[in-house]
Amino acid sequence: MRRGRWDIRWVGVMLLGAWLTGCATTSPSVPRELVYPTSVDTTFRSAVELMMKQGYVIRHADLSLGRAEASLARWPEYRLQLQVSEAGSGSQVSVMAWRGNQPLAPYLLDSWLVDLQATLGLAP
Repeated sequence: MRRGRWDIRWVGVMLLGAWLTGCATTSPSVPRELVYPTSVDTTFRSAVELMMKQGYVIRHADLSLGRAEASLARWPEYRLQLQVSEAGSGSQVSVMAWRGNQPLAPYLLDSWLVDLQATLGLAP
């Protein structure tokens, strides 16, 4: 009879652990994308410049890959991941963001993309 109680407790602990693990995992972030009529080089450099201007610390930046990662140097930590690639005669920007370990909704990046548009001199 003691063994039966132990088995039930063990199953309960395992279920609780599995539930807590499920709560701690992060869902994948969805990128927000926009195409600009500028070269990849110009767009990438302007995007990294904008990140620095906004207080982000650039952790990784590789122009040949068109990829950069940055984090805001204050609490709570915000992180941006940028990918710039060719799109016809222009460039496609794909950006994702996280607050701590939680991805931000893609629509929250619209203002950042508009700021990038202004940085590129394309704002109306």
